[in-house]
Amino acid sequence: MSETYTPPKVWTWDSENGGHFASINRPIAGATHDKELPVGEHPYQLYSLATPNGVKVTVMLEELLAAGHNGAEYDAWLINIGEGDQFSSGFVEVNPNSKIPALMDRTGDAPTRVFESAAILMHLAEKFDAFLGPAENRSEMLSWLFWQMGSAPYLGGGFGHFYAYAPEKFEYPINRFAMETKRQLDVLDRQLAENTFISGEDYTIADMAIWAWYGQLVLGRLYSAAEFLDVESYENVQRWAKAIDARPAVQRGRMVNRAFGELHTQLRERHDAGDFDTKTQDKLEAEDSK
Repeated sequence: MSETYTPPKVWTWDSENGGHFASINRPIAGATHDKELPVGEHPYQLYSLATPNGVKVTVMLEELLAAGHNGAEYDAWLINIGEGDQFSSGFVEVNPNSKIPALMDRTGDAPTRVFESAAILMHLAEKFDAFLGPAENRSEMLSWLFWQMGSAPYLGGGFGHFYAYAPEKFEYPINRFAMETKRQLDVLDRQLAENTFISGEDYTIADMAIWAWYGQLVLGRLYSAAEFLDVESYENVQRWAKAIDARPAVQRGRMVNRAFGELHTQLRERHDAGDFDTKTQDKLEAEDSK
C-alpha cells in the first residue's frame, strides 16, 4: 500500500505534479496566447488530433464520403495538444473547453461551432441523415452513444492515466480503474453476443464512438495494456473491433491528424482525398526498404 495522503483544507495547484500531461493541465480555462485558426476551402473545418476522441470524427467524415455524401468534404488541421495549440485564442473561440475535436460548420449563412465528439457525430449524422440506424431503434443507439461518453473517462482519465502516465504507479487506483474497465468490456461483450453492431444490426455513430476507445483497446493500441486486461477473453468485442477496423473509411480516419507512430501512418493534415495516396506510397516504400 502507498503512504496515506491527507488532503489539505484548501487545494492549491502544483504545476509540476501531473505526470505525462502536467504541462497542459491547469485549473483555469481561457486562451494563453493569440493565434487564429487556419481555414480551408471545404464546408467543414476540423481542428483535432488522432486521439480516440479525434478518431471518432475523422472516421465519421470518411464514412460519410465513402457513402457518397460529397457535401461532407472537410479540411482537418492538426492541433498539437503537447504544444498547447488548444489554448490558442482561435481554438478557444471554437471550443471554450480547450479539448479536441472541434468543428466549424460553414455550410450556412454564418459559421457554426460544434464541440464535444458526440455532439459532432450527432450534428453530422443529422445533417446527412446517415449512420443513425432505423428510427424505431434510435433510443437504443443514443443510449449506447452516451454510454460511451459517460464510460470512457474511467478508461482514459482513470485507468489510462494511472496505469500508463502517472509519475508513480500505485496499486489502489490501477486496480480500481482496471476493474471498472473490465466491467465495461464485459458490458460490451454481452451486448455484442446478441448483436452484430452495438445497438443492433446497423453500423451507427455509436459504433464509431465506442470503437475509437474500446475497439482500439482490445486491438492492443491503447496504453500497452492488452495483456494486463486480458482483452483476448472478450471474444465478441474482438469480433466487432476487427470487423470495424477492416473498413477502408476507418483505416483512413485513423490516419487523419495523426502525429505519432510510423510516418506512413501519419496524415497530419487532410485537405483532399488524394492526400491518402501519398501515404499509401510512403507505406509501400517503407515496406520495400525492409
